[in-house]
Amino acid sequence: MALHNMNTQEHSLFFKQNRLCNLLDIQIPVIQAGMIWCSGWKLAAAVSNTGGLGIIGAGSMYPDVLKTHIAHIKQATTKPYGVNLPLFYPDIDAHIETIIHEKVPIVITSAGNPTLYTQKFKKHDIKVMHVIANRKFALKALEAGVDALIAEGVEAGGHNGFEETTTLTLIPLIRQITDIPLIAAGGIATGSQMLAAIAMGADGVQMGTAFVTAEESSAHDNFKQMIINSAEGDTELRLKKLIPVRLLKNHFYELVRQAEENAASVEELKALLGRGRAKKGMFEGDLIEGELEIGQAAALINEIKPASIIIHQLINEYIKSYQNLIQQHTN
Repeated sequence: MALHNMNTQEHSLFFKQNRLCNLLDIQIPVIQAGMIWCSGWKLAAAVSNTGGLGIIGAGSMYPDVLKTHIAHIKQATTKPYGVNLPLFYPDIDAHIETIIHEKVPIVITSAGNPTLYTQKFKKHDIKVMHVIANRKFALKALEAGVDALIAEGVEAGGHNGFEETTTLTLIPLIRQITDIPLIAAGGIATGSQMLAAIAMGADGVQMGTAFVTAEESSAHDNFKQMIINSAEGDTELRLKKLIPVRLLKNHFYELVRQAEENAASVEELKALLGRGRAKKGMFEGDLIEGELEIGQAAALINEIKPASIIIHQLINEYIKSYQNLIQQHTN
């Protein structure tokens, strides 16, 4: 297939044999992560309408808010979409009831035991993917009967695994133990990275950081601009005594760093984190006191643009990298 600026229909032809696309009924094997405070219905609809899988991030939503976002996305797209559901969510039963009642086609579960709800969703014909960061939890998810695994390396923003395994190592580790569809996540923002992930055994990619700066993202413009201005080394994994999270360096990050270096207890770290830090930073734009969760791929992002452009550029670069690789080995 000759290289040019392909449209969504041409992209879908390139991936017509991709089993993740076939599983989810999408055109390109790109999943938008369910980033808290950043992934509402507008972003999810934009990603789904461009051929990927858009995701509503339920972790930062009250039950009535999730219902509203689902109602909006049903009006905004006829394409498949999903809901990301952190299993530590305090009112999880209400979210599950909404997901089932509204016939959400796909659920991504994370940060908890997949055996609790996977079969309940599947009984309602809801496809389930679970986010894991190590082989131990991958095996649990497989026993639970998930349809696909999302293997997230330590480069990712948000919550990470205690093992701090990189995506480069995690994907082949998980591929060794299963043949079900596998999605690579963590540090991926370019087409060449996507090609590398698929070469290691992934069937597609999940991207969060790359979509936080999309025009349709609900992240505050202050947060988006700080991401644009960030460079290599401006994020760091912290709060390892709680749940490891990658933070963009600001005043709050500095408070966390000092507390951890002074051997702060779990209780002291929880008190420092308090409530609403993530909302304050990512949604309300407080770049001083807010918690700013973002992945290492922030250093690769230098522009705010529509989600459709992000996806088209990603896939065109993927195809160009693929063709260049073939050319290198046929000359």
